[in-house]
Amino acid sequence: MKVLVTGATGLVGRQVVKRLRDAGLEVRIASRHPERLGRTSDAVLLPGFDAPADAFLAVMQDVAHVVHCAALNNDRDASEHDYLAVNGALTGQLAGAAATLASGRFLYLSSIRAVVGPGFSGTIDEETLPAPQDAYGRSKREGEIRTLDAYRSAGRSDAAVLRLPPVHGEGMKGNLATLMRLADTALPLPTGALTGIRSLISSDAVAGAVLQLLTKSAALQPIYVAGDRPPATISEIVAAFRRGFGRPPRLLAVPGTPLRAAAKVLGKGKAWDALTASQICDPSLLVSEGWIPEADTLDQLTELARRRKSAAAHAR
Repeated sequence: MKVLVTGATGLVGRQVVKRLRDAGLEVRIASRHPERLGRTSDAVLLPGFDAPADAFLAVMQDVAHVVHCAALNNDRDASEHDYLAVNGALTGQLAGAAATLASGRFLYLSSIRAVVGPGFSGTIDEETLPAPQDAYGRSKREGEIRTLDAYRSAGRSDAAVLRLPPVHGEGMKGNLATLMRLADTALPLPTGALTGIRSLISSDAVAGAVLQLLTKSAALQPIYVAGDRPPATISEIVAAFRRGFGRPPRLLAVPGTPLRAAAKVLGKGKAWDALTASQICDPSLLVSEGWIPEADTLDQLTELARRRKSAAAHAR
C-alpha cells in the first residue's frame, strides 16, 4: 500500500514519513526538489499550483493514500495571492487528482488558523464556525474547502481535514520558536503578559494521528481537531524552555491591566490580545476513534531546549 506524502522534509512531514515506514507502509514523496532526497527515495516532482491536471494525475500512479503536509506557512513574508496559490489552488489540484486515481484516503493537514484568529479565546472543535482572520488562515480554509469539494464532486467521502494547533519539535518555527529564543535570555518576563492558555501538539503526535486516520476501519469524518492534553499557559511554556536551557524562570508577578493599557498606547493592542488569548483544542473526536494525545508537553519542550543548548555548545 503506497502513501504519497507532500512536505516530507518539513517539521511534520519528516515524522509522518518515519511513522508510516515504521508501520510497514510504502511511501512516495512529492517534493518541489526531489533530486535533493537521494536516489534511494521514491520521490517525484510536486507540480506547481498552475500545472495542468495531467501533472497531478501522474504523481498518483499506484498510490492508495495521500497525506498533504506541504504548505506555505505563516512564518513567511508572503502575499495573500501567494498563500492562496499554494495552500488553496495547489491543494485543490492535488485533491482532485487523488479523488480521480488514488484508491484510499486523502488527509489534508490544516491549522486552527483556518477557523480562528490569533486573538480568539475559547475552545476549538469540529463545530467551530470558520472565521479566519489573516491571509494564511484564509488560504488554509480555502484548502479545506477545495479538498472536501473535490471528493464530494467525485462521489467520495474518504477525505478529511486535520486541524492542528502550534506544532513543536526539532526545527519548529513561528511563535513557539520565538518563545524559545526569548526563554534563552536573562530578560525577566511579566506574568501578567503570559496568561494565555494554549493547546500545542508535537510533530510525533501529529504523525500518530495521521496513521490512525489512514488505517482505522471506520469511515472518516470530514473534520478533526488535534491537540495535546492538558493545554499550557504561555508562562508555563516559557518556564519549560528555561528549564531546558538551565535558566531560572525569571517570571515577575506584574498585573496585566497596566501592561494592556501600555500595549494599546503603543499600537500593540492586537499583539496583546493574541498573547493573552486562550485557545484550547478539543480532540475528543480523534480520541473517540482511538488516538491517544500526549500528556507530557512541558517535559518535551524542556527536552527541546536542552537539545538546542547541547547542539549550540558542540558547535562552538
